[in-house]
Amino acid sequence: MVAPSSIKDYSPLDPPETGLFTGLCGESGALRYNPGMQKTLIILGLAVLAAGLAWPWLSRLPLGRLPGDVIIDRPGLKVYIPVTTMILVSAVISLVLWLLRK
Repeated sequence: MVAPSSIKDYSPLDPPETGLFTGLCGESGALRYNPGMQKTLIILGLAVLAAGLAWPWLSRLPLGRLPGDVIIDRPGLKVYIPVTTMILVSAVISLVLWLLRK
């Protein structure tokens, strides 16, 4: 049988090892600060702001109405699956992230 002192107590309230705070710091129990998360949230917020400001021009693009986008329109049911649009947006985002890493 294992002695109770050697078992690590786990609490679901323990801070995660990723994110804004990355766990407990030593005996003080203070949270370690992760500045990478703050930078990520600021960049994400600026991207949403830019998309909002450019919306009048972005709404004119044929995204969502491309060949390959599935639309099922029946009485009482409308299903929309933008397959081609999702592939195109994913490719553009992947290209931009690849260029930013270089």
